[in-house]
Formats: sequence, structure tokens, C-alpha cells
Amino acid sequence: MPFQTTIAGAVHHAGIGLHSGREVHLTILPAPADTGIVFVRKDLADKPRIRAIAPHVTSTVRATTLEENGVRVFTVEHMMSALAAFGIDNCFVEMDAEEPPVADGSSLVFFRLLQQAGKRALEKERRELVIDRTYRIDDGERFLVAVPYETGFRVSFTSLNEHALVGTQYRDFLLEETAYEKEIAPARTIAYEAEVETLRKMGLGLGGTLENVIVYNDERWLNDLRYPDELVRHKVLDLIGDLRLAGFVRGHILAVKSGHELNARLAKEIYAALA
Repeated sequence: MPFQTTIAGAVHHAGIGLHSGREVHLTILPAPADTGIVFVRKDLADKPRIRAIAPHVTSTVRATTLEENGVRVFTVEHMMSALAAFGIDNCFVEMDAEEPPVADGSSLVFFRLLQQAGKRALEKERRELVIDRTYRIDDGERFLVAVPYETGFRVSFTSLNEHALVGTQYRDFLLEETAYEKEIAPARTIAYEAEVETLRKMGLGLGGTLENVIVYNDERWLNDLRYPDELVRHKVLDLIGDLRLAGFVRGHILAVKSGHELNARLAKEIYAALA
């Protein structure tokens, strides 16, 4: 049984939020055993805390939102994904806004911040959530299944998109740090150009630019891809982050067309059964 971990030292990053468009300063700090991942709103009186656990997911519209005692943070999935891949059990994530910086639209900045901070083992064992039966979330068109898998945390994701530029994409990853840094962390958020204005009218994507979002239209990509199948890799990135809200899961996740809504429903079901 592995021991719990925290980061070895504080690290900082600043930027703008993807959906809010607001400037935000973020600090990741070490935390004691059994703290978990805790977001701290420095911009509010008494610096309220929001624990990053599945029952606190209150919205999954274009991002994952956490709320505790009436205080929220949103678009936490990229940060949670990096923390999962780097194997961090406990830390404080201080922010002076509701949303972490988007950086380049991937989780690579956060993963490298954690590498810079380093990792420290704590004197308490980690409790893994071992999938011992089949969990299935299905809405008729999309589905997400968790089945037993002894080796670690594995994701097999199929993305189905009728657009000729995107099409069907499939990736299978066993989560470990080296593969994550090279194959998953650099994959960025993707948007269809015709949807951008609608999102902004909804108050979403206000910080999105071609520097932090990959955009395509009916004819072409508006920026260069890092991978031909960057969309499905980013879907895997998001899924890793969303499932980390259940805890450290040992199992095989099979996904078809899944997004934050199904991810959160599965995380809540696993959390309720095993955490």
C-alpha cells in the first residue's frame, strides 16, 4: 500500500480563467495527511475552503464546478488531472478568483508546476478505491463504464464526431507520470467556431483565445494541432481529473463520447460506494 503524498514546497502561477476571463493568481501549498485536495478562495472573507470531492460537483456545463457552503470554484478538471497523474493526495490550492488560470488550455503547466514543487511522502497509507464490480453510466447515446483492473488506473476512450476534421478517435492509456507528461498533459481544450459566440452569450469562454483553445470550423483548424487526435487525448485528460474527485481509483474506465456530466456521475457513484 503506497503512502499518502503532498508537494515538497509552494509553487505559484498567474493567468486568466478560461470561462470567466478574469485574472487569477494561484498558489499550490503542502498539506498534512488526510487533508485531500482543498481549494481556498483567498479573495473572499475568511478564505473559505472547497474540498475537491465528487459530492461537491454542482455543475458540469463546459467545465466541472465544485461548491461547498455556498462558495464555488469551477474549471478544476485540468488541475485535478495533473494532481492525479503526479500522485498528490494532499495540498491546498489558493486562488484569488473562482477559476484557475487556463494557461495554454492543457494541464501541462500544472503538471510542471508540481514537478517544480516536488513530492513528499507522508506517514500515512493511501486508501485506494479498488473497483470490484462493474459501474455503468449510460444516457442512451454515451456511456462510461468502470471495471476491475489490478494494474492501476487505465482509460480507454472513444470519441465519435461527425465532423470530417475530427471523426472517430480512440486512445488507451495506463496512467503513469512519464506517459501523462508526453501523451496527455499537452492536449488542449477544443471548440467548434460556430459555438463560440453562443458560449460567450452564456457567460462562458470569455478568456478563450487561439493561444489557449484549439478551434475548428467547417473547413479547417484555425491553429496547429499538437497531435492528430488531440481531441480524444484532452477528453482523457478531463476524465482523469473528474474521476480524481472520487479518490485514487484502481480500475479500467471505458468511455464512449463521455464528458463532464457522465464523468461526474460516475465519480459520485464510485465515491458513494467506496470512499
